[in-house]
Amino acid sequence: MNLNEYQEAALTTAVYPEDKRIIYPALGMCGEAGEVADKVKKVIRDNNQSFDTARKIEIAKEVGDVLWYCATMAHDLGFTLESIAQMNISKLQSRKERGMIGGSGDNR
Repeated sequence: MNLNEYQEAALTTAVYPEDKRIIYPALGMCGEAGEVADKVKKVIRDNNQSFDTARKIEIAKEVGDVLWYCATMAHDLGFTLESIAQMNISKLQSRKERGMIGGSGDNR
């Protein structure tokens, strides 16, 4: 499955108010990213920092939820997930070529 096929499949399950496009997936993405971080935190706190297979699978499921929100938000913004992925790689390659991977700022 490529990213656009995933996006099309994800959109078949996207049920949220039309007037909340962009807003709804942005909030959902934040919530799911928090769940990823929380599961990682609990491995550090409760499991002696051991990422066994079961815990990795549970974290991966949450990463999948983040991806779902990325796919729906990309659509709401008018982009395919593959085009956003390509934009990101192009931006990062440019930064690398210019020696600007480190540092801060959107347009470095």
